[in-house]
Amino acid sequence: MITTTLSSTVFTTSASPLKVNRYNSKHDNSASFYSQIPFLYNPLSKAPSISRKSCRVRATVLKENEEKVVVEESFPAKTSPGDGGKGSGGDNEPPESSSSDALERWAIKFEQSVNIFLTDSVIKILDTLYHDREYPRFFVLETIARVPYFAFMSVLHMYESFGWWRRADYIKVHFAESWNEMHHLLIMEELGGNAWWIDRFLAQHIAIAYYIMTVLMYVISPRMAYHFSECVEGHAFETYDKFIKAQGEELKKLPAPEVAVKYYTGGDFYLFDEFQTARTPNSRRPKIENLYDVFLNIRDDEAEHCKTMKACQTRGNLRSPHSYPEDASEDDSQNVLHEADCEGIVDCIKKSVTSPPANQNI
Repeated sequence: MITTTLSSTVFTTSASPLKVNRYNSKHDNSASFYSQIPFLYNPLSKAPSISRKSCRVRATVLKENEEKVVVEESFPAKTSPGDGGKGSGGDNEPPESSSSDALERWAIKFEQSVNIFLTDSVIKILDTLYHDREYPRFFVLETIARVPYFAFMSVLHMYESFGWWRRADYIKVHFAESWNEMHHLLIMEELGGNAWWIDRFLAQHIAIAYYIMTVLMYVISPRMAYHFSECVEGHAFETYDKFIKAQGEELKKLPAPEVAVKYYTGGDFYLFDEFQTARTPNSRRPKIENLYDVFLNIRDDEAEHCKTMKACQTRGNLRSPHSYPEDASEDDSQNVLHEADCEGIVDCIKKSVTSPPANQNI
């Protein structure tokens, strides 16, 4: 999953560039390949006037002629859609605002420091246990990769049940993310990553602990929970990128698992488009001809998750790619839904008491 240590630059609100190389190669497949060899093959906010363009993450669109994946946030640090891009700290800013901004910056730095420590700790554990067993490592990674999205949806459903707030787009996008990660897991199982009992035991119990931790974190600070998931997805991207660069030639000689072919080339791409909030629907249609293509697309999926998690850290910044009509203009804001907006359980309770109930669109 995660092989390198995030630098201190993650403390800033911009994510570091993730460099990748694209390959295109065609090799013959053998449909019966996996029946002939063991599976244990281990080769080396709330602003209705925000335009569609502003709401989306201006980040990577992986094209055939690109050589980089750059993950960026929608708005510069300490700015909001309604401040004209000037951000905070201006000459006319009240002292109270400056103090509040300083406290928020400190909170963000603290949250990200904790996340980096947790991420680095998990990296060291996985490096120790799976330094020469790639497929079992990927199986463990993908088993726990779905957990944050389950946790987010659990808390959002609880908030909605209590009438505190409603985030239809968030729930739909997070489900699509978990659906994508589930297919990554199915691919790793078909490749034999779950063959050992100890790997299944470890992955399942880590997932339980991870779920409890993520729910608590999301209740306290959604921003922190989303940043932690961004760290995890960023390392997943780097892990798969390193793997395909090291083992690319071998992977090109191997056929793609059937589950990967069905998922990436099947007929229903609604959920596949839904989790890629930095893209317009129908803009990415993978081609799967060998195992190399499978890992290339899994890596690119992780980059899309990373960008979506970055967007979620700005309140009200996430929109479902299918929330806009196909013929809508970039500046068309008439179809933006008015939704309740709160940050964490304390803010939700406070607003439920102080604000009158209102019709919330879903």
